[in-house]
Amino acid sequence: MQVEIKPSALCGTVTAPPSKSMAHRLLIGAGLSQGESVVRRLAFSEDVKATIDCLRALGAEIKLEGDTAFVKGADARKAIGKTAALHCNECGSTLRFFTPLCMLSGEERVLCGSPYLMTRPMDVYEKIAHDQDIRLEKAEDHLTVQGVLKSGVYEVAGDISSQFISGLLFTLPLLDGDSEIRIMPPVESKPYIDMTAAALEEFGVSVDQSDHTYLIKGNQHYHPADVTVEGDYSNAAFFEALNYAGSSIKIDGLQEDTLQGDSVYKILFENIKNGINPIDIADCPDLGPVLFVVAALCGGARFIGTRRLRIKESDRADAMRQELEKFGIHMEVGENEAIVRGGTLRRPTEALSAHGDHRIVMALSVLLTVTGGVIEGAQAVNKSFPDFFEKMRNLGAEVKKHGMDQ
Repeated sequence: MQVEIKPSALCGTVTAPPSKSMAHRLLIGAGLSQGESVVRRLAFSEDVKATIDCLRALGAEIKLEGDTAFVKGADARKAIGKTAALHCNECGSTLRFFTPLCMLSGEERVLCGSPYLMTRPMDVYEKIAHDQDIRLEKAEDHLTVQGVLKSGVYEVAGDISSQFISGLLFTLPLLDGDSEIRIMPPVESKPYIDMTAAALEEFGVSVDQSDHTYLIKGNQHYHPADVTVEGDYSNAAFFEALNYAGSSIKIDGLQEDTLQGDSVYKILFENIKNGINPIDIADCPDLGPVLFVVAALCGGARFIGTRRLRIKESDRADAMRQELEKFGIHMEVGENEAIVRGGTLRRPTEALSAHGDHRIVMALSVLLTVTGGVIEGAQAVNKSFPDFFEKMRNLGAEVKKHGMDQ
């Protein structure tokens, strides 16, 4: 799908969409519970649909009504007598959350996904599988797992994706014995680990934290709950960024006492505006593209902690470097830093590329409200925020869609 955006100043109030990160966690908690749970205020992005499909593959019964899911959980430890296929599509969170859950029954489980998803690192689980003689085989479009995870001590590097740690936190309470997760400093993206612990607590599963160690009692059970997904700071940030592009937007529906690490965006935006450098994004890598956009609008900035942007839906730092060049903004990308140079935005003379990444599309859309232009592959927003362009239109943006999903 191609999207054309004309220069326009947006105005009004927008309600933050539900948090995709918390939706994954609450749905998994519900899907593992022994009883019937309710998960309210969901947005059915492609990623959330993937998690729902995977829970169903493991035996959970899920009925959807409006923005609510009614979930009858399943015991992931029980055999279902056949090879279960879990369709993760392009969602790294879903793949990494469910891989250890597939190591509970001893049966063969196949986690399917796009070829790009299967290139994303799985080294933490590969090492665990090797050490515990669990079968884990990667192919171009799927991952096969067979074996039973053992309780014990797990040492995980803190500078890799927190999704591995979250996956273990979901799984280890269901084992017979007690376990520990020891995270080797430096610890990045800790807020996401805290969100997982909070979701577990909602469903009656306890995890004790001491410094960088998580103590998990075995033989626990998930208990049904009635929960509501809070607003998403990650996606709200794109609308806040419009205020640095000449628009006047207010955002409601955000929980002030949130655990979401991306809630720091308001502070980081102002730091960029005021020339406070460097901006460390090690704990909030999903904000990378929109932070680069605010830097382009505010005279530039230097960012550190950018290493993990390379292993997202795209190589986000390099993708933004390529697209900012089309606006006349120079960006330098290093091993663990990126520098956006100051400059005057110009209208791109060629179409912008989505790079298959929802956050790249939304970040570029902010700049196009200033210059105007076209984005190819804009359907990538469906991954996390299907009605993003509709919300922009409601605020006064001139947006035209061409091609699929108009």
